[in-house]
This record gives sequence, C-alpha cells and structure tokens, in this order.
Amino acid sequence: MTDTTTETGADVHPSPTAPKRSFLSQLEIDTRLLGMIGAFILVCLVFNVLTDGRFLTPRNIFNLTIQTVSVAIMATGMVFVIVTRHIDLSVGAMLATCSAAMAMTQTDILPRMLGMGLGHPMIPWIAIIVGLLFGTIIGAFQGWLIGFLTIPAFIVTLGGLLIWRNVAWYMTDGQTIGPLDETFRKFGGINGTLGETWSWVVGLIAVVLALWALWSSRRNKVTHGFHVKPVWAEVLVGLIIAVGILGFVAILNAYEVPTARLMREFKARGDVMPEGYTASYGIPYSVLLLIALAIGMTVMAKRTRLGRYIFATGGNPDAAELSGINTRLLTVKVFALMGALVALSAVVASARLTNHSNDIGTLDELRVIAAAVIGGTALAGGIGTIHGAILGALIMQSLQSGMAMVGVDAPLQNIVVGAVLVFAVWIDIVYRRRMGGKS
Repeated sequence: MTDTTTETGADVHPSPTAPKRSFLSQLEIDTRLLGMIGAFILVCLVFNVLTDGRFLTPRNIFNLTIQTVSVAIMATGMVFVIVTRHIDLSVGAMLATCSAAMAMTQTDILPRMLGMGLGHPMIPWIAIIVGLLFGTIIGAFQGWLIGFLTIPAFIVTLGGLLIWRNVAWYMTDGQTIGPLDETFRKFGGINGTLGETWSWVVGLIAVVLALWALWSSRRNKVTHGFHVKPVWAEVLVGLIIAVGILGFVAILNAYEVPTARLMREFKARGDVMPEGYTASYGIPYSVLLLIALAIGMTVMAKRTRLGRYIFATGGNPDAAELSGINTRLLTVKVFALMGALVALSAVVASARLTNHSNDIGTLDELRVIAAAVIGGTALAGGIGTIHGAILGALIMQSLQSGMAMVGVDAPLQNIVVGAVLVFAVWIDIVYRRRMGGKS
C-alpha cells in the first residue's frame, strides 16, 4: 500500500477498509471532560428553571465565579497531592492560619509595632508575603513528616486539621480581625474588577493567545510527523474557545454596578455623577489570578521536570525511585506548593469577606478534595488535570449556590454534595475500567 499521508499529517485518501471516525473522535475532545461540561450545563439549566431564571443572570454568574476561586486555587494543588498518592485534610485549617497571619500583619504588627500608618502602600504586599511564607513553611513541614519520616499523609494532615485551626484561633484570640487593607480587599472579587473596557481587552488578548497556542501545537505536530486533526476540526475547536471566552466576558460585563454605589464613589471623589451614567464590573482580579495560576500549573504539569516526576511517581512510586527520582524530596516540594496555594486562596477568601473570621475555610478540605476527584483526579494516583479540578470546583459551587437559592437547608446541601462525591468516584471507576478494557 502506498503512503497517502501528506506533509500536513492528515490522510488525503484513507484506506476504504479503515473504520470511519466519529465526529467527536475527529475533534479529539476528551469524552470525560465533555461529560463534565454537560453535567455542569445540566446543573445550571435545572437550577435556572427552579429559580425562575435567576440562576443564569449576570449577577449570579459573577457571584458564582468569585465564590469558586478560593476552592479552585487549592484544587489545582490538590491534584498534585492526590496524583502522588497522598491526601491533604488540613488545607481548610491552613487557610485559617494564613488568613490570621495576614490579618494580624495588616491591622496590628505593621501599623502598631513597626509604625506603618494604616493605608501604607506596602502593607498589603508585605501581608501577602507573610501569608505565602506561612503556607509554604507549614506545607513543607508536613511534606517532610510524610516523605522523610514516612508518616502516612492521612495522619499528618488530619493532625494538621486540628492543629492549624486552633493556631489561627490563638493568633487572633478568637476575634474577628478587620477591616482589612483596601488594596488587599481588591483580590476578593467585587471590590476589585477590571471594568468593561479592560475586560474586553483582556478577553481579546486571551482569544488571540488561545488561537496561537492551537496553531503552534498543530505546527509542532506536523514538524515532527505526528497525527493532526482535520483542518475543519481545528477551526471548530478554535471557534468554540473564542466564543466561550468572549461570551464569558460579555456576561460579566452585563452585570452593572448599582447606581447607589456609583453615586458614593463620585461623591468620595468630590464629583457629581452624570445623569444616565452606568458602569460594569467586568472580570474580577481574583478570576484573573485563577486563570494565570491554572496556566502556570498546567505548564508545570506537562512541560517541566517537576511535573513529569510528579506523574511518574504517582503512576509507580517504586519504579520512579529506582529510576533516580528523589521521591521523598518530591513529596516535600508537592506539599510546600500546596501550602503556597492555600495561602493564595486565603488572600482571596479573606479579601472577599473583607476580614478574618474564625470559621474561615471550614470544610474547605472536603470541597477541595471533592473538586479534584470530580474533576477526574484518580485517588489511586498518576492521573489528574488542572482544568478538570477547576471545572469540578465550579460544579461543586454551582450545586451549593443553586440549592441555597432554591432554599434547601444547609444540612441537606451537605448530604447532596457528599452523595455527588461518591457518585463521581463510582463513575470514575467505571470509566477507567472501560477505558482499560478498550486498551
């Protein structure tokens, strides 16, 4: 048989005996990811009907995004933890400790002890650095206990759940600390947004970068002789991505700032608001932080030595160690990264609340683990994606927000979330068995 493959890598004259590829297989979209997206859309449509159209309003979608960010940030780190066959039950308590450290730094240590006046431009940044140091050190310490002292991660982090929650309590004497610095609060969502114009600019830049990434990936595959999608499939995927990005920006821009708030802002500047003036919130800074983090974590997972070592260790720890990977040090690095991400999440969570409270981060460990598992991270290790974990966090938050809008009691909400987690794990087991059988 003659070679009928051109330089583009696509078959011009496929063999008549070759099985025809389905529409989805030609698009080469992960069926599991497609199923998760379908489940998310179904959840949104159901709650939109139950709430008489209030669930899919720009206001609720805006609130849904900023509520998801904190858990989603930690879920990206939990992917690496679970991939390496560990678990971290302490993330909610660690978040409280990091939040307490940052709150005390802003409101007490820097202004009172070091003489920095309230509102000093360096206060929020110093506080964030303090939080990152706390989170990284705590995470590295727990990783050392797990990796070098070989104490099971379940025990170490279960102890951490009890320890760090109460360390946070002692740091603040059990009091709510606030209000936090004005610049710091901009990371929480509604107090820090790009506005309409800059949101469109960022959205268009994101579309250009996404299309460039698709084209660059196709060119590299062709250069190295790998199979590529049909051109129509590539164009369709690019169109879906572009519509998704610009549609998301349009929805956020459709949420307008209340007139009363605009009038207060103009009055604070000594101006009078023009008649008929309107403004939109646009993309929150916290969402931009999550997007940048998701890109960085994905690159780390797929393009760096650390990422390859993490997935190799999760796939077969013994083989990874025999091949020269220092799995003990790798465990320390993974948990230190988890701690740093918890600190970033603490910035977003406390900024959204505008203060530190004793119950901040309560049950977040369960939400984070559930988001990672629902997103396709295998508890057996070796398999997981960053985008899947973020989508899992979005599904979890949609369920909780939707049930709250419908008026479901909090205990029943937790029952539903627990049932969904068990169901997602069962679906994951069935899916992997079938995929294993096909291979």
